[in-house]
Amino acid sequence: MILKLIRKQPQGNAIRGELYIDGVLCTEVLERKDVEILALWYTVSVTMSPKFKRLLPIVNDVPGRSGIRFHVGTKPEHSAGCILVPSRDIENRLTETLLQAQRRHETVYLEI
Repeated sequence: MILKLIRKQPQGNAIRGELYIDGVLCTEVLERKDVEILALWYTVSVTMSPKFKRLLPIVNDVPGRSGIRFHVGTKPEHSAGCILVPSRDIENRLTETLLQAQRRHETVYLEI
């Protein structure tokens, strides 16, 4: 499975973008400018978040960083480097989609 995050032009301290799953638009996303992760290829898995106390997608092997997750948030201030989705419903659907891929032993890649 391929996730592709396409970033748009920064607006203030926010970077808006679009997240695609296997070429199909999944959701809009938001990152905080100046703490966004490098534009590279990563793997993504679903694990229990100690901070949020629920299963969430985590971006693996981010250079110099840890705990970079996809989670709900509507303002750049809601992130210390994570990728924000606009609602809990979308967060849940994304998590479940990735969890199903993980159960099939399918590697999930994120391209930024």
